[in-house]
Amino acid sequence: MVKQAKKQDNTPDATKRTPSARGRAKTTGAHHRRNDTQSTGNAHDRISDPPALIPSFSSVEKPKASNRKTTPSRKREMNRTSVDILDTVSSMESVPAKKRETRKTAIENKASKSTASKAAKSTASKVTKPVQPTVEVEAPVEKPKRTEKKRTSTPPVDPDAKLRVIPLGGLSEVGKNITVIEYGEDIIVVDCGMGFPDEDMPGIDLVIPDITYLENNKERIRGIFLTHGHEDHIGAIPYALRTINPPIYGTRLTLGIIKNKLTEHVLANTPKLCEVKAGDVIGAGAMSVEFIHVNHSIADACALAIKTPLGTILHTGDFKLDTSPIEGEMMDLTRLGELGREGVLLLMCESTNAERGGFTPSERKVGESLEYIFSKHQDKRLVIATFSSNVHRVQQIIDTSARHGRKVAVTGRSMTNIMGAAIELGYMNVPSGVLIDLSDIKRYRPEELTIVTTGSQGEPMSALYRMAYSDHSQITLGQQDLVVLSASAIPGNEKLVGRVINELTRTGIKVMHESAVAVHVSGHACGEELKLMQALTKPKYFMPIHGEYRHLMANRDIALYMGMESKDIFVSDIGHVLEIDRKGARFTQEEIPSGRVLVDGYGVGDVGNIVLRDRLHLAQDGLIVIVATLSEDTGMLLSGPDVVSRGFVYVRESESLMEEARTVANTAIMEGLKGMGSYVDRMALKKRIKDDMTKFLYAKTGRKPMILPVIMDV
Repeated sequence: MVKQAKKQDNTPDATKRTPSARGRAKTTGAHHRRNDTQSTGNAHDRISDPPALIPSFSSVEKPKASNRKTTPSRKREMNRTSVDILDTVSSMESVPAKKRETRKTAIENKASKSTASKAAKSTASKVTKPVQPTVEVEAPVEKPKRTEKKRTSTPPVDPDAKLRVIPLGGLSEVGKNITVIEYGEDIIVVDCGMGFPDEDMPGIDLVIPDITYLENNKERIRGIFLTHGHEDHIGAIPYALRTINPPIYGTRLTLGIIKNKLTEHVLANTPKLCEVKAGDVIGAGAMSVEFIHVNHSIADACALAIKTPLGTILHTGDFKLDTSPIEGEMMDLTRLGELGREGVLLLMCESTNAERGGFTPSERKVGESLEYIFSKHQDKRLVIATFSSNVHRVQQIIDTSARHGRKVAVTGRSMTNIMGAAIELGYMNVPSGVLIDLSDIKRYRPEELTIVTTGSQGEPMSALYRMAYSDHSQITLGQQDLVVLSASAIPGNEKLVGRVINELTRTGIKVMHESAVAVHVSGHACGEELKLMQALTKPKYFMPIHGEYRHLMANRDIALYMGMESKDIFVSDIGHVLEIDRKGARFTQEEIPSGRVLVDGYGVGDVGNIVLRDRLHLAQDGLIVIVATLSEDTGMLLSGPDVVSRGFVYVRESESLMEEARTVANTAIMEGLKGMGSYVDRMALKKRIKDDMTKFLYAKTGRKPMILPVIMDV
């Protein structure tokens, strides 16, 4: 992490704002903090006044080609990354006394400096030129000057200027969230997430947004601004950085997760990762972006207040109102109310839980349920599956295990990676001796263990999936185990989750999920919280985001209930352009290139609709291959045809059908060769074979397998 030493600023034009000042200084190309509160020993607040943004990840080393892992090496890594977490915990346990001593010394030094500073003020009039202390600064960041009760002048509004909002993902779908906001020659991007493949995408690993528009305008991009660290908001970052390389702004945990992901990719350019905190304001050309603290199921989540010459766009990101969060404070309702008084031009609000009424329960409710489960099932080994990014949930599992004298083992690649980053960055605290390596679980009785795993969404090849189908190399489940699914199924994953539950139940394993006990609470706002957001911000225009079409329409209904007019509500779709100027807001006729790009292994975008269609065809009806050999000189049939079936019928039980198929193929070849002489039109011959065979097989079986004629020359 890049550190910047404190620098005392006694110049008159760098005075601090008083706490009562309601104005907020805008930045002009640099960034600064909204709140000038003094540090009180908090480990997260180490920046002196005037505050400035100190990027923890000013750059990331480009991974070497040798770091790219093959599939077998990744499988081996799944069994050894828990050792890395243990190493991290051990290294952190060995230094707390030193940290406390260092912190104590720093506080004493600060107090002595403060005393010296007060003494210096009494003699300041006698000194002609005060000598400023020389401080070594690593990776200096330019600090914008502030003046008390003075707001940076807003750029004049061009009468013809237009503000354009272009969603490239996240609408009428769950995941793949990315939005482009454009004013004049400046573009900013909010989030860059991935989605999960549907059932009609066999063999596809990931779905990422089409960023052709950003590639064509890469010089205008002022930055990618991330709301939080969930995969549906940051998962496509490594793929986007292959073709564009703007600065990426995010909070500490968000960038820690991204940095971990980037080690698996080889990029031509070094990514520019810039750390921010809630309250920071980042200049982006004619616009600026302020990060506002919100509650969510992952730490360090923020909403974004995007200031433009035409007004403020408030992008909520994913949020909920948690009055008793596990860590940190309640979302910054005060700042949202201030923005509402100043005026919000456009509110872009998430819609995931818009169909649910009331308020989303606090994360602490899960802790109460976990305590009940641990107390009720003291004779069981507990296997708890949850989202790997929900560090607060994992922290509660670890704390409850420690209170009940259990050891905790972690399995699942993403779980071990994110836990390692969270522990290293201080977002998780693991009690000494609680975390053990997965290879050591056989040394303990089942009732002494808690296993935290991935696979809460039933993903094939996830750790829980492999346990359910007895394919895990180190864990075998039995009736002495209790499996807890501490997550709800993402829309579209219900069948996958049900399949895993059925397989576990079939083998006599008890499964607990949210329908039986409150082992999960959502991280998204329900109806009353969405109403509160509307009431606080009082937007002029409204665009529901993040959700399927029914979710967007439910959020629209909430806005209508809160008094907005239907003409001021814009339910958009990916690729559509919402244009705002002094005359109003409207959808344009322009459609930006958008859609989905499929990732299959190391291939990005090389699988399209035609390939998917062929895969589905093969999966549904199978394949028939017809092989024949012709003479290169005479064009006569020398051998064959041979008929090979794959996924169509079992040949040994359908010999008569295959013999008839061979006869049909032979007839088609002989008829096709008539009158051709030594020259054979192979395309026409293959087409005849394919047509005749398709008609025959459909008449016999009612199925249409893929027909693949192969003509060889000798």
